[in-house]
Amino acid sequence: MPIYTLRTTVGRERTVLDSLDAKLTNNSKGIKSMLSPAELKGYIFIEGSEEDIHNAVQGVPHIKGLINKPIKIEELSNFFSQEVKEITIKEGDIVEVVGGPFKREKAKIVRIDEAKREAKIELVESAVPIPITIKLDLLKPTREI
Repeated sequence: MPIYTLRTTVGRERTVLDSLDAKLTNNSKGIKSMLSPAELKGYIFIEGSEEDIHNAVQGVPHIKGLINKPIKIEELSNFFSQEVKEITIKEGDIVEVVGGPFKREKAKIVRIDEAKREAKIELVESAVPIPITIKLDLLKPTREI
């Protein structure tokens, strides 16, 4: 079955997927699967016939258009493999938070949960040490104590 690319408003990919999923729940209309890679903003890939996709996207908000040229599954393979980065920080390290509400804050690693890829941190410049659990991807090592 061919895979087509759907252009959406950037940041509204999840909304479009949810709307399409709700619309297709009663009648799949020949659509087999949908994919919205986090690394690729503003695009959704849909597997199905072009006619069925055109019918399904009618009236769904935040859709800018359908690229009528099908793509091969091999072109999407890098979105299916999850690359696990080696954990380079350890308990006691001082890190910088690079995302989320505590962005640009310095913190001390209290505990690391490798299975969940999360760390419990305490903000260094905080008057009262408050433990915060945060994803390891949002931490950047700065120096050790």
